[in-house]
Amino acid sequence: MAARGFPYTDLKDFLAALEREGELRRVGVPVDPTLEISEIVTRTVRADGPALLFEQPTRGEMPVAINLFGTEKRTAMALGVESLDEIGNRIGEMLKPELPVGFAGMMGGLGKVMQLKSMPPKKVKTAPCQQVVYRGDDVDLNRLPGLQVWPGDGGIFHNFGLTHTKHPETGKRNLGLYRLQQHSHNTLGMHWQIHKNSTAHHAVAERLGQRLPVAIAIGCDPVVSYASSAPLPADIDEYLFAGFLRGERVEMVDCLTVPLQVPAHAQIVLEGYLEPGERLPEGPFGDHTGFYTPVEPFPVLHVEAMTMQRDPVYHSIVTSKPPQEDHGLGKATERIFAPLLRFLIPDIVDYDLPAAGVFHNCAIVSIRKRYPKHAQKVMNAIWGAHMMSLTKLIVIVDEDCDVHDYREVAFRAFGNVDYARDLLLTEGPVDHLDHSSYQQFWGGKAGIDATRKLPEEGYHRGWPEEMTMTPEVVSLVDKRWKEYGI
Repeated sequence: MAARGFPYTDLKDFLAALEREGELRRVGVPVDPTLEISEIVTRTVRADGPALLFEQPTRGEMPVAINLFGTEKRTAMALGVESLDEIGNRIGEMLKPELPVGFAGMMGGLGKVMQLKSMPPKKVKTAPCQQVVYRGDDVDLNRLPGLQVWPGDGGIFHNFGLTHTKHPETGKRNLGLYRLQQHSHNTLGMHWQIHKNSTAHHAVAERLGQRLPVAIAIGCDPVVSYASSAPLPADIDEYLFAGFLRGERVEMVDCLTVPLQVPAHAQIVLEGYLEPGERLPEGPFGDHTGFYTPVEPFPVLHVEAMTMQRDPVYHSIVTSKPPQEDHGLGKATERIFAPLLRFLIPDIVDYDLPAAGVFHNCAIVSIRKRYPKHAQKVMNAIWGAHMMSLTKLIVIVDEDCDVHDYREVAFRAFGNVDYARDLLLTEGPVDHLDHSSYQQFWGGKAGIDATRKLPEEGYHRGWPEEMTMTPEVVSLVDKRWKEYGI
């Protein structure tokens, strides 16, 4: 069931919807984007508080919108559903291989085709994001209220810039969400990590000795903003995916100075290029791991044009040790991509990515166990599944365990495991930001088999029966509970 007002035209439309639902608070007093906003947002997130609109930042020329995805309710609103599982179910239906049967089946098949037809972006000639244009010497990134989130950060960062590139040879587009350190009034550090598609585009451009055009959109509608963070396979266009989520095509417009397209209803767009071979130190930055990432050399974006809507709203996010707003984005990804993961690995019943695991550190997976070492088979399949390859710890439980109930999972992992036999250790790629691996980009991983063990796995003691109360007694106590006066 779509949320009221969905799909939203732009960020301002979504903010209005949040305000109608009591999910937005305006902060009308002057607030400093250096550290003060970060502390306010962190306290708000940890109290399950509302989205915030800082109307008078003491730096920059526009208000700051933040904590838009800080709860599952707001993330569901952003994506136009009552529950995030609704989107996963839609994807699951499209993945079903059955041929349509009868009239009803044909109509259902037609509905799927109509959904697919809504995906491709729609090109427009004029766009709100180009109502105000600054070029050349008039470009000044200080118009934007970029944040310094933590005391040890290397400076001002723009944390929700949707970065657009194209493969120099194939022309295939990529949309990614990367932090952007402001080096000067017209240059930015491009922190795109080794596993990202934009990094591959840049590598090809450098091999060819060419500049790489880049466009960055800030303050897009919430579906496009989410799509930029989704771990899509390289052959799936993020704007096709956004169109699927919206049920309506995303309007795109040609940039003014680079051969790229951007969302027509973005609040702000930065256009520029990377010089081949140019790097500058980027960082430190307090990241979602809870630690500062070190200074490293990254490419430099030279901004040649800056366009925006009249009276734009600047969108950003705070990253830190969980819980923080990006958990809302991670939970959306977990639920939306559950059917795809089950399609790739049918053994999986459900899975959970704990917030404390900061996306890549832990996955809890339930399976319908059918044969010896089934859990280890699933572990290896997960490590071979796209960005799930970066997962460091996988805990496998039986299907009767609720993977979202961490107390129950811990009970199984602590009590059902002989760590001499049920622990699988291996090595493989880890996240660029992982500080614990002794070598950058790769390190050790573990899989814990917390399922009931079979005789064929060498367990000959007879797995004990877990204690449960009879349904009759449970029902009796339910009925009499008020009588007890407890």
